[in-house]
Amino acid sequence: MLILGIDPGTAITGFGVVDYRGNSFSMVECGCIRTQAGLPLAERLQTLYRGLLDTIKQYNPAHVAVEELFFNNNVRTALAVGHARGVILLAAAEAGVPVFEYTPLQVKQAVAGFGRAAKAQVQYMVKTILCLPSVPGPDDVADALAVAICHAHLYEWERKFK
Repeated sequence: MLILGIDPGTAITGFGVVDYRGNSFSMVECGCIRTQAGLPLAERLQTLYRGLLDTIKQYNPAHVAVEELFFNNNVRTALAVGHARGVILLAAAEAGVPVFEYTPLQVKQAVAGFGRAAKAQVQYMVKTILCLPSVPGPDDVADALAVAICHAHLYEWERKFK
């Protein structure tokens, strides 16, 4: 099963395409969609939307897994990421690909075994699970791959036990 994992953002949206077969993972592709600083939000979201549609068309994933919004103290950042998430959900819906959403806690738990794992621990586990020579960068890309891995684990578990 091909899974497109996405770590949303307006400046950088990380993506990772993971192939999950049986209990084996392999990374197909990863990267990020960058938007130009200083552009109006609408144009940045348009760039993100087009980039995601191209990625979905190129890899034809069975599922799209997206990290849910983590709200800390910066309301402006949370709103911008919320806009990016909306565009991501729209692009997947337009392409007819089912979307699954996971909290950062769920992602950390599924990948590192501990919901409060440090970013470095999660990145190390992404590298290890996917048998990569190094941690993919920037951080948004490693996070997107972690979301895809999380989805593979949780989706399979739910299918087997529900």
